[in-house]
Amino acid sequence: MSFRSEPFLWIHLAGLAVLPLFLELTWLGLAIAESLVPVWLELILLAIVGIVPIAWMQWQKPFDIFSLLFVALQPQQLTSQQRQILRLFKTRKHRVLTLFAVLAMGWALWKLAVFAPLAAPAAARLTQSRGLGLGLAIVGFLGSNLFLQVPISVLGVLLTSNGQFEVTEPLTPEEVSQSVTVLGFRVGNILPTVASNNL
Repeated sequence: MSFRSEPFLWIHLAGLAVLPLFLELTWLGLAIAESLVPVWLELILLAIVGIVPIAWMQWQKPFDIFSLLFVALQPQQLTSQQRQILRLFKTRKHRVLTLFAVLAMGWALWKLAVFAPLAAPAAARLTQSRGLGLGLAIVGFLGSNLFLQVPISVLGVLLTSNGQFEVTEPLTPEEVSQSVTVLGFRVGNILPTVASNNL
């Protein structure tokens, strides 16, 4: 079976659909109340809190895509093909894509700040506290980065040639535990029907 048929790849690629919602939340947060400090200082704070943690994770220990919500497959349950996919998240191409996403989100943050006044009518319905606004913006921008970085990485895997994939050495179960970030509990099965019939 082609590695491109792996359902977890498509599940996480679909995360791009959530990106606009988090960007809108960031935009709304930036429009709440007047800034008490220079806008550029707020943007630096947002960039540090929103971009750096996700980019660092993807650069050092990429997100484990064999997970849903708060559960992830145990390394011993991963097939050889799945561990090959995880190996691709450790390549130079993956890091280039991570850097591209960082630049894209930096540009997006600047544009959201420039056009923040356009969101003022919607923001006027909320408590006019700059602290609340920054809190919403931080949550929104952190989510935006997560739901861009992970799908971009998945897209990089999907664009890998069949020949390159075939010569990719799978991570060992021990290397999986050391090489990827798990945001949740390890379990034996997540998609039992797919796992038993297709993998």
